[in-house]
Amino acid sequence: MERLETKQVNGHTYYYYSRWAKVNGKCRRVWQKYLGKLQDIVQAVEGGGPAPQYAEVFQWGLPQALWNECCAAEVISHVDRECPKRNQGLSTGEYLAIAALNRAICARSKRSLWEWFSQTTLLRHFSQANASRLTSQQFWNHMDRIPESSCGTIWRNMLQGVLERENISLESICYDGTNFYTFIDTFNVRCDMARRGKNKQGRANLRQVSYALFCSEDGQLPLFYDLYQGNRNDAKQFPRMLRAFHAFLKQIAGPGASLPETTLIFDKGNNSKDNFALVDELNLKFVGSVKPDEHKDLAEISNDDPRFVDCGSARLEGTKAFCTTKTVYGQQRTVVVTYNDNLFDAQWRTVQNDLAKAFETLSAIRQRLEDRRSGILHGGQAPTVASIEKQCREALSRQHLKALVPYTVDADEQGLPRLRYELDTAALDRLCNTYLGKNILITNQHAWQQEKIILAYRSQFLIEDVFKEIKDRSIGSWWPMNHWTDSKIRIHGLYCTVAILLRGLALRRVHRARINISMKRFLGELDGIREVINVYPRKRSRRTTRQQTVLTKTNELQDRLLSVLGLNKQDGATLG
Repeated sequence: MERLETKQVNGHTYYYYSRWAKVNGKCRRVWQKYLGKLQDIVQAVEGGGPAPQYAEVFQWGLPQALWNECCAAEVISHVDRECPKRNQGLSTGEYLAIAALNRAICARSKRSLWEWFSQTTLLRHFSQANASRLTSQQFWNHMDRIPESSCGTIWRNMLQGVLERENISLESICYDGTNFYTFIDTFNVRCDMARRGKNKQGRANLRQVSYALFCSEDGQLPLFYDLYQGNRNDAKQFPRMLRAFHAFLKQIAGPGASLPETTLIFDKGNNSKDNFALVDELNLKFVGSVKPDEHKDLAEISNDDPRFVDCGSARLEGTKAFCTTKTVYGQQRTVVVTYNDNLFDAQWRTVQNDLAKAFETLSAIRQRLEDRRSGILHGGQAPTVASIEKQCREALSRQHLKALVPYTVDADEQGLPRLRYELDTAALDRLCNTYLGKNILITNQHAWQQEKIILAYRSQFLIEDVFKEIKDRSIGSWWPMNHWTDSKIRIHGLYCTVAILLRGLALRRVHRARINISMKRFLGELDGIREVINVYPRKRSRRTTRQQTVLTKTNELQDRLLSVLGLNKQDGATLG
């Protein structure tokens, strides 16, 4: 039986909703709920009520999605199995997982890690985390527990589980290398890895760290990586990476098992006779390219040659090609010569820009010589034929310019150099009809159709996109890197690569659900989903405050992402 009861307290009437039942033959109140004063009941019926005291907002969408991937990949258990510690505070695996999640979500320095962490729903999953445990010193105390030899073991065990669980295809694998500049002091002798070299961000004045990566075409997932000295040449590093990756494949396959059928794709910067000899020795299938100047018989074939056939694939619109065989680097290879309209347009504009700059420089050189001859310019060291020829060579150092702009430098009756130059229009026409727009691909996949070879080589853009994302200043995972010893840089490389893996796995699920969005859009949409906790005043006789948890309003795309990733509102532990 249910009743609405009243109680008089200090002249005020309070209402209660109660339930009565027979207990041992007697009617007893077994449950009651306080409803408040009459006006409280009216406000509740009309939809009113006490306003919350305050609200707390936490990152929810992106942390929750990547935490699920972190659990599925068993990041914490793989690290703890390799680097155990006593059961006190956060484990080594938890520290590395937090670092990887931070790099995947919003890269911060270790000094400001707690400031970020405390504003995410990751608080629910790391109950031992607090401000004193997420300091930079505590973090590196635990990262020092991971020796260099364990980094490879942790990554291999983690990736092996991912490959088996997600059924990742290894049919096509891209390889490339990049480098990251650092602000490590020139005279720091504790760091051998960071050295000066040709920096791809144009910061050759700074010491840099090089990073090589093998990436699967299926989901742009990292498969194998390595960090090495910043001044090491790509072609010299390539054989080391080949041997290491070949050994990695054997370990992934297991003892006695055959290697998975893979095709390695790499660019011409890794080419050398010794490198291709190693590829043949390891019996690796590959798709690569060669410089047109090394095969002039193919490069000088007219772009209008009837051997070129238009490619039928929609992904190869504007491309025509023909296939042949040729001995390249000591072996008979399948060679595909391609012509692409978009590539031609880009190279044509490049040649025009280079010509304009060269003519501007040559014109200035010739004008200075004329000014000196006429007496307008005098003093200083007098130019010589040799010095002017050197300046001309520097002005025409860009590709093709020496053939397009012939010049002569001779001395007049006064002994002053005279410069003559012109544009060779016939050479420009030949260039446009042969070299421009053309690529020469080589492979030992002799059974493949030429369109499959072209598409495989073009998949190289996937790993280039990964590098762009790593270096992006808004979503990038590499910077800031405030470390100056080799061991810490290697740990940094490990959790940054784990971050790439977690992102890639989540985006792969989205793409398999036919939601074709970029990584940047994916991260932005999930990051926009926040959890809001409204905290209401504590009522009389209650020990805790009442909380109401809701998500921010989501759009149609965000709803689809939540559905695909299996993210639902969770009744987790209290935050805030």
